[in-house]
Amino acid sequence: MMAASLVRRDKKATAAQLKADLNRTDDGSGARMLQDLLDCVLNPEMQAGDTEALEWCKCLLAGGDAFDEFCKTVRSYDNATLCGLVWTANFVAYRCRTCGISPCMSLCAECFNNGDHTGHDFNMFRSQAGGACDCGDSNVMRESGFCRRHRSKTGENVPSIPRDLLLMSEMVLPRFIIHIVQHLREGYTEPEAGAERDLQKVLQQLEPHISFLEELTKMGGAMRTVLTKILTNQQTFKDLSMGQEDNVYAKKNYDKYLAALKSSGLVSAEEKAGAGGADALPGAHSLPGAAAEASAGSVKEEDQDGGQNVGQRKRVKLSSSTKDKSIMDALKHKCFLEELLFWTIKYEFPQKMVTFLLNMLPDQDYKIAFTKTFVQHYAFIMETLMRSHESDTMSNRIVHISVQLFSNEELARHMTEECQLLDIMVTVLHYMMESCLIKCELQDEENSRHVVVNCGEPLLKNNTYWPLVSDFINILSHQSVAKRFLEDHSLLILWMSFVSFFQGMNLNKRELNEHVEFESQTYYAAFAAELEACAQPMWGLLTHCKVKETQEYTKTVVRYCLETLQMWFDAIGFVDEPAPNQLTFHLPLHRYYAMFLSKAVKCQGIDLDSLLPDQEMLMKIMVHPLQIQASLSEIHSNMWVRNGLQIKGQAMTYVQSHFCNSMIDPDIFLLQVCASRLDPDYFISCVFERFKVVDLLTMASKHQNAVLEPEQERPMLEGALTFLVLLTSLRIHLGMADDEILRAEMVSQLCMNDRTHSSLLDLIPENPNPKSGIIPGSCSFEAMLSAVADFKAPVFEPGGSMQQGMYTPKAEVWEKEFDPIMVVLRTVYRRDVQSAMDRYAAFLKQTGMHSGNPWPPYKERTPLHPCYRGLVKLLHCKTLHIVIFTLLYKISMDHPNMSEHVLCMVLYLIELGLDNLVQEDREDEEPSIEEHCHDSWFPGTSLLSNLHHVINFVRVRVPENAPEVKKEPPPSTSSDPAAAGQNLREAQVFSLVAERRRKFQEIINRSSREADQAVRPKASSGRWAPTPPLVTEILEVRESMLSLLLKLHRKLSALQDPFSPERLDEPPASATRRTHGDGVTAIERILAKAAAHSRHSRRSILELCARNAPPVPPRKHSPSDKKTMDKEERRQKARERQQKLLAEFASRQKSFMETAMDVESPDGDVAMDLDALEQPESEVLYDCVICGQSGPSTDDRPTGLVVLLQATSVLGHRCRNTEPKKLPTSDEEHIYPADTCGAVHDVRLTLLQRFFKDSSCLQSVSIGWDGGVYVQTCGHTLHIDCHKSYMESLRNDQVLQGSSVEKGEFTCPLCRQFANSVLPCQPGQATERGVWHGHTNKGLTVLVKEVEELQDQLGAFPTESNLTKEMESVIKDIKNTTQKKYMDYGKTPGSPDNDFLFMYSVARTNLELELVHRGGDLCCGGASAAAKRSCLNQLFHVLAVHMRLYSIDSAYNPWTRLTQITCSRHADTCNGDSPEVPMLFRDVPSLLIIFVLTMPQPLRKEHFTCMVKVLYTLQFTQALTALCVRLGPDERQAWSTSGALKKGLANADRCWEALLSHAINELSRGRNVYEDDGDHMSMLSSSVWSPQSIEYSLQQFCLPFLRLSCLLQHHLYGDNLAGCPKEDEFSVLAGCLGFSPLALLPSGPSYSASFLEWPVCAFDLMSQWCAEVTGLAGMQADDSQTLLVQDPQWAAPHLLQLPENYNTIFQYYHRKACSYCKKVPKDPALCLVCGTFVCLKGMCCKQQSFCECVLHSQACGAATGIFLLINASVIIIIRGHRFCLWGSVYLDAHGEEDRDLRRGKPLFLCEERYRVLGQQWVSHTFDHINKRWGPHYNGL
Repeated sequence: MMAASLVRRDKKATAAQLKADLNRTDDGSGARMLQDLLDCVLNPEMQAGDTEALEWCKCLLAGGDAFDEFCKTVRSYDNATLCGLVWTANFVAYRCRTCGISPCMSLCAECFNNGDHTGHDFNMFRSQAGGACDCGDSNVMRESGFCRRHRSKTGENVPSIPRDLLLMSEMVLPRFIIHIVQHLREGYTEPEAGAERDLQKVLQQLEPHISFLEELTKMGGAMRTVLTKILTNQQTFKDLSMGQEDNVYAKKNYDKYLAALKSSGLVSAEEKAGAGGADALPGAHSLPGAAAEASAGSVKEEDQDGGQNVGQRKRVKLSSSTKDKSIMDALKHKCFLEELLFWTIKYEFPQKMVTFLLNMLPDQDYKIAFTKTFVQHYAFIMETLMRSHESDTMSNRIVHISVQLFSNEELARHMTEECQLLDIMVTVLHYMMESCLIKCELQDEENSRHVVVNCGEPLLKNNTYWPLVSDFINILSHQSVAKRFLEDHSLLILWMSFVSFFQGMNLNKRELNEHVEFESQTYYAAFAAELEACAQPMWGLLTHCKVKETQEYTKTVVRYCLETLQMWFDAIGFVDEPAPNQLTFHLPLHRYYAMFLSKAVKCQGIDLDSLLPDQEMLMKIMVHPLQIQASLSEIHSNMWVRNGLQIKGQAMTYVQSHFCNSMIDPDIFLLQVCASRLDPDYFISCVFERFKVVDLLTMASKHQNAVLEPEQERPMLEGALTFLVLLTSLRIHLGMADDEILRAEMVSQLCMNDRTHSSLLDLIPENPNPKSGIIPGSCSFEAMLSAVADFKAPVFEPGGSMQQGMYTPKAEVWEKEFDPIMVVLRTVYRRDVQSAMDRYAAFLKQTGMHSGNPWPPYKERTPLHPCYRGLVKLLHCKTLHIVIFTLLYKISMDHPNMSEHVLCMVLYLIELGLDNLVQEDREDEEPSIEEHCHDSWFPGTSLLSNLHHVINFVRVRVPENAPEVKKEPPPSTSSDPAAAGQNLREAQVFSLVAERRRKFQEIINRSSREADQAVRPKASSGRWAPTPPLVTEILEVRESMLSLLLKLHRKLSALQDPFSPERLDEPPASATRRTHGDGVTAIERILAKAAAHSRHSRRSILELCARNAPPVPPRKHSPSDKKTMDKEERRQKARERQQKLLAEFASRQKSFMETAMDVESPDGDVAMDLDALEQPESEVLYDCVICGQSGPSTDDRPTGLVVLLQATSVLGHRCRNTEPKKLPTSDEEHIYPADTCGAVHDVRLTLLQRFFKDSSCLQSVSIGWDGGVYVQTCGHTLHIDCHKSYMESLRNDQVLQGSSVEKGEFTCPLCRQFANSVLPCQPGQATERGVWHGHTNKGLTVLVKEVEELQDQLGAFPTESNLTKEMESVIKDIKNTTQKKYMDYGKTPGSPDNDFLFMYSVARTNLELELVHRGGDLCCGGASAAAKRSCLNQLFHVLAVHMRLYSIDSAYNPWTRLTQITCSRHADTCNGDSPEVPMLFRDVPSLLIIFVLTMPQPLRKEHFTCMVKVLYTLQFTQALTALCVRLGPDERQAWSTSGALKKGLANADRCWEALLSHAINELSRGRNVYEDDGDHMSMLSSSVWSPQSIEYSLQQFCLPFLRLSCLLQHHLYGDNLAGCPKEDEFSVLAGCLGFSPLALLPSGPSYSASFLEWPVCAFDLMSQWCAEVTGLAGMQADDSQTLLVQDPQWAAPHLLQLPENYNTIFQYYHRKACSYCKKVPKDPALCLVCGTFVCLKGMCCKQQSFCECVLHSQACGAATGIFLLINASVIIIIRGHRFCLWGSVYLDAHGEEDRDLRRGKPLFLCEERYRVLGQQWVSHTFDHINKRWGPHYNGL
């Protein structure tokens, strides 16, 4: 009852009262009252979403204070020294490798920026799974990296907390937590129970409660301590968990919880009962080989049902193998923490819960308790993960937690010792994989007892095992934990049995008939699984086996590896031959064995032989890795083509940089170990047999191959030889130091292609220290890189494509270190080998070392480690020598299927043999044992002696149709004395191979079981049984290897002169010359080495040379030599012919370019027009680029220019200031758009429209600063009818990417430049132009009159023709180019005045833009690049035809007001209308363009000059009046007085002082121009005006008009633009325009006034113009001042100035909220033109289906937008309906972009790139330069 009344009272007061009671009374009444209140408030039967309970809790905790105040107070007692900030996926954090102890260390941005990491190896990254900040945790990072806040031991000076502050918390929170727990229990349903399983709903209701807990954790250490006590207190849990006896709800609730607990074991209770309880398996736990029994035991059970459905049946009964059965049992909970984690798992790790649990981690007691709880629930977590549908999200959340716990070595060790963490992990991994095992079909499909994982299962396909493996790798990185693992034999056995699940997985069977129907992609899963689940733990263990003290560990692992391998061989029923046409790339057991062997020898000094098994086991071990090498060759020889592309994918992945050191490297090393210990003849014969080329190794010219197609023989033979070279020359695990390996890897990658720094880091196999992206000693990486490579800075190609910074090999690397063998080993694509050779050839050519086609250079090798000396025996065995001899013979006889590559590899093997002589081979033991060796061609095994050994006869088996059969066998009389023993010599290589194999097997297997022997002969003899049509022939050879080499030397050198013996004695100095070259060089090198090593060989070479010396042999050889010579000559001639053709083609092309694009002519408009001047014919001719015809443009068949029309706001973004605006990177900085050209002109027009007549306003200004239309052309012309049919064909093809034919877009048929319209060329007589140009001596007054008469002529409507139709259509195109809002400025939309304004503004926009492209002035003169392809002439013509249709009412014609004194000034205002705009407010360049375009065309030049002169008087007067306004009152007075004195002079109308004085006085007649002492104006006149500064300001004011007039004259009449220095620009331009200065002035600096020519009295005209202003009654002074002070000067347009470091932008903008939707955008972007911050693709800011970037590009750039994507550092360009990725202007220290900030390295502004971006924007060339455009569908 009491509680009910309390609930109704005021919360704060109640809380305060309860707190007081608790503090005061001893009888516990306060506590009872509180509990009653809580019973009521936290009634579990109320809805969870009820916020009332939460409000109560807040008030109670605060004990009557405000909750925020309470938080503040508690925070002040925070004694935590760790940051511990928890973040979720996608958060941006930092990792510093210099400061990190654990590779998983990470820092939040605040701690990172407050710490000192200058010069460190750090990067920014986007968190995948979430994480927490480690700042302050010395277990994970070095203290030097702590930030300022966590460096000082904060805890030491924090006062101790008053007891009563948290008293209420201790009472209330346990109840609050059980409240949450009860709701979690209540809301949970098992997956299969109800179909409707809405866990999300429960979580949503609890969200505020859990957020509240999270808030509490953020109050700091004091509150966390309270929470820890509550969460870990077992008594509290006991008291509250079950609820009171009488509470029915609580009881039911508790039962639900118990039911959920029951199912939490890995082995369900029923299964246990079925097995007769756990004790029914007594042997399982005691047996050390439990794992072995497990994998074998399961098979026994299956045998009972006949092994029928083994493949399909899931095997789960392996759990007996675990040591500790408690791992599998159901869970029991003792405290809240355990139950909270339990429900977190059950609800599949809701983000809020995870964050709460992690936020508590800075509390040490909690950390230990929580880690224990986590480990206790580990098996349950993984089981839930396997069942989850959202395994991806769940995986991330699990790792988010575990990485915080297991990165700490102390904690991980503690867990391993106390909670059997290792046992749990391995057991759970084992258990996980057992759920998806299938029978392995490798080798013996029927009887195989081996099981492997099924890579198609979701568990593997979706990488569900990843969190578990990741944790395992993480704890193995701690030495103490890894040692425990290596010491625990039963764990190792269990682990090996786990690894064997992957041995032989994803088996490929070669398709021999049809192409496979469905290409399975399971191989991704297989490679990922082997790398993550097998290889990475292996590398983790290997890092701890580096010193002598750890020898025992290695020995143990090797022992169990061999045992497991033996079991595997038995299980798959392997004897000695691999099953044909089967291939698996997955042999993790072999690789474990190989890598531990390598480490044992390299780091621990263990004797290799002590770790090796017997010969028979070695022979078995070598089979499968060798099978992979042969299969790689088969795949590249297209023998597996019917298996689809995926098999190529597997072959590439096997050698790819992330996999190679866990796959191909260990395989090759293992084969090297086997080769060094097995009989070399046996090994070599195995290799050729596996590669299926035994049949090819015959001396006969024809043979039969049972297993290969003829076209596969050559690549397979090349493969076999290359493999042998690899095997004998690779030293990665046989003695190279780590630095040497790194260097070799780097060189091989750089030789293939120039590389960027990041791709090099990626391509060089890391020595996978698990989970770190670190190459060991990455400092040595940088040092090594600078030693072997030069940096090429990023450059720009003319096409605009951007290069990145690249590294390219130094010259000495090509010379001394290029190793083709390493390149072959590391290439994923075969083309890379060719690329390396081409680059090598180019280098040799460039340095002049060798000009032809070089052979791969031979490279000296690192000496072998003594343990592997046996490998050299391979090079010194008879079998190899027979093969070499046979191949040399076949090549010299030009047998089919031999190639240069075969010869190259054969020579490589010979040279390797000569460089690696076996010790006892020293010279001079001349063979005396020849007779005893009866089964062989050669006397001994030494290559040195076998080189000069002559072989006379060979017996060969050939098909009956072979050429050898027709020859008679040599009669015995003619044979040499040894003919009697001839048969002994006629051995032949394959019988030998087969024999030797059989013999060897027998020796090995004498003691072996009988059964196997029965199988063996069948296997070996079956294949080699001779096919019937073969007959035996005897071949006369009489050659030794040396003689064959000399023969080949002659053949290759194509010279008659044989090898000269002097070359044997060349000094070694020329060795480098000998290294680089072709086959001839290689043979000479070998002969020299042979001669140097053995006197006998030297003698033989000299004899052979002498024998070849007489002139007879050359004649014998001459046919072939002649053939070669002819070939060379023919090639030479062909080359010359080709050169000639190319030159002819180039000259044609050049002449075409000159005519089409007017490359040379410096002052062209369109080239055609100018050329016409020189041509005698009367008409301009145009070439059509579609039909190729040349002709004039006529009314019926008009020709047009290919043009691109685009809307532009570039002019509108100009500012007065020459410095670009800065991009704001803090809240204090802003950009104000009011001072831009576009804004100023808008304000001006609006002001004019307020006071004056609309039609007059619309002729007094220009628009088009924003949203103007710019016209550009590539200069090519076409017939308009041809263009229409071209568009029709495009419409049908739809091939153009990113362009829309419907919108009229196309590419120029000739130069492929982007275009969207055709501008018709006017039909015209060239002769007219002369008249048009002519100068006359008429006076100004006469011309003024003529102009007036011309203007009064009415524009005749042109007659309808094809030409006029096209002109109308192009006008329509121009109007459609820009948006409606940029055309309608009048008060009545769509009025003719509006149209008129838009038309002449198009001309203005194009002239202004050309000025901008010329650098803003005409000082450079000449025709700029833009002018070469200018279409302004045609554009003016089209606009003029259109504008002549609007006649100007003569009463309002501005011309009369410019040239006459009118009497009635105010007549126009009487009728109540708004007045006309005064002449002083009008824009002079606009008037000029209006006059030019509305007068009859063609306009005579004298009239043009006259108009410019008259308008100059107006412009000059405007300059004076603007000056008047800017002068202060005193200065005005002074200048007025001094000027008045000069009025009486003869040339007063050309003296600025007189004119200024007149203007000052005239303007002062009205009250509306200057207010005396107006503050506003005195600010403008802060400086004192001198005559010089006044003259300068007048010139600056008039210059823009002069520039524009000059440019217009240049386009209309083709006048030259003279270049000049900047200071003379004014006078030069005035001269160009035909102004004649007053001659009386001294020849000093030119005075602007001296160029004036007034049509009537200057002073009267000025008075009239001023009166128009002063007569305005309704106008305020500041308005008229604004209109008078119009400064026409604008700086060039710029993009914003960006900060040097990208981080400055990123940190400010990536968390910034959008000003429109107030949210932080997912993809923020910045406009680089105006600095606006927008949401890219954001639905939040969408308006009428347009996303914000597209909308902004229309508003800011008239559909052109340049945006920097903050999270990706790249720039996108939006142009109309298309967009493209431009690239990045921020590069890292190595000159590379970092798109999407994947690498997260610091980025710096590349000024050059940014300049290029700005140039493309200003010159409107985005469409031409960027090629990859796509439609954006308004979705950006």
